[in-house]
Amino acid sequence: MPVKPLFVFIFLLFTPVILSQITAPSASGMQMTSYPSDPLLKHPVFVFCNPSGSIKGTLVAASPGGSAPFTFSWHKWNTATKDFSDFIRTDAGVSTSSLTGLEEGGYRAHITDGSGYDTMLVAWVHLDRPFAEARLQNFTCDYVALAGKAVADTFYYYDPSGGQAVKLGNPVTFIWSSTPSSSIPFPNIEINPVTYNPPLEDVVYKLQVTDNFGCVSESSFPYASIHVKADFKADPVTGEAPLQVNFEDKSVRGHKYLWKFGDKDTSSARSPEHIYYKPGEYTVTLIVESENLCVDSLLFEKIVVEPSSLDIPNVFTPDGDGINDFFVVESKSLRSISVEIYSRSGMMVYSFYGEGERLAGWQGWDGNVNKSSVKAAPGIYFYIIRARGWDDKIYEGKQYRGFFYLYR
Repeated sequence: MPVKPLFVFIFLLFTPVILSQITAPSASGMQMTSYPSDPLLKHPVFVFCNPSGSIKGTLVAASPGGSAPFTFSWHKWNTATKDFSDFIRTDAGVSTSSLTGLEEGGYRAHITDGSGYDTMLVAWVHLDRPFAEARLQNFTCDYVALAGKAVADTFYYYDPSGGQAVKLGNPVTFIWSSTPSSSIPFPNIEINPVTYNPPLEDVVYKLQVTDNFGCVSESSFPYASIHVKADFKADPVTGEAPLQVNFEDKSVRGHKYLWKFGDKDTSSARSPEHIYYKPGEYTVTLIVESENLCVDSLLFEKIVVEPSSLDIPNVFTPDGDGINDFFVVESKSLRSISVEIYSRSGMMVYSFYGEGERLAGWQGWDGNVNKSSVKAAPGIYFYIIRARGWDDKIYEGKQYRGFFYLYR
């Protein structure tokens, strides 16, 4: 029975892979060494994030073989002699051994038991503290320029054969931010970003630097805004002439104002009112200047003043039911109007002329003869209307002479 290959397969499957038995439970990360003399020899480099500068390293050693109890003899790497010649201490009759409060450098544990077992374990300790510096490079009314520095903490371990220094790879990333949030172009690409959309309120700019092991450094500074923004609200934005528009200033840090209403009129008031008489479309411009002489402007499109129009009804019912009780000419943007109404016999029963406020308050003919209490009889009536729009359009002639019906 061919059982031998199966036995070999099971043996290979369950053969343990012996790794280094020095650990660092509180480390933030780890990277293996790559020695120039022996790239296959791997020792751990334990990285401890050290943002305050007061963090120390900790190592725990456990023997990968032999029989407990063990004797652990610890030594530290000496950069002058280029070997592990600095004695630390010996722990005898123990299963594991640990070192705390460690400075940066290399550490070796020599492990023996009472039966001739003898091995060495090596680890390196890096107290990682990346560097971040944020400062204001320049500012004007139009932009804010930031300046930053992001630097990885440098650490070297050493080749046990010959003592050659090897730099630990440790790239960094960075990101700019502000509180409250404001525009920062390419905050994780440009270390010296310039924003042409500067903050309108005071902010705190912050640069955060993160290295390959997740260690973080931050630097920040306050910035007092000097910038100005032109803004306003217009109400109403459309209607018939004469159209009175109220402009409410919403600017930030405005001190002086120049309004251009689009009809050759201007104002220096903060929140002016303006009347548009001519139908048409108007673009409004607001220019503001701050006390620091920073200037901004805003174009508002558009204020719409409706063209004049006139619509004459052909029937009305002055019966007091609240529906169609007046003969009234529906109109927009009229400057003046003249209305004459005649009976079939040719007698004038109503006349009106109005412009300005009188025209605005006109309700129409109520069906009484010449504003008396005498009610006009049901039937056909003749009207003559003459009017002029604010756009200088004239309404007169045959088109504005005709008949309508009065029902009761």
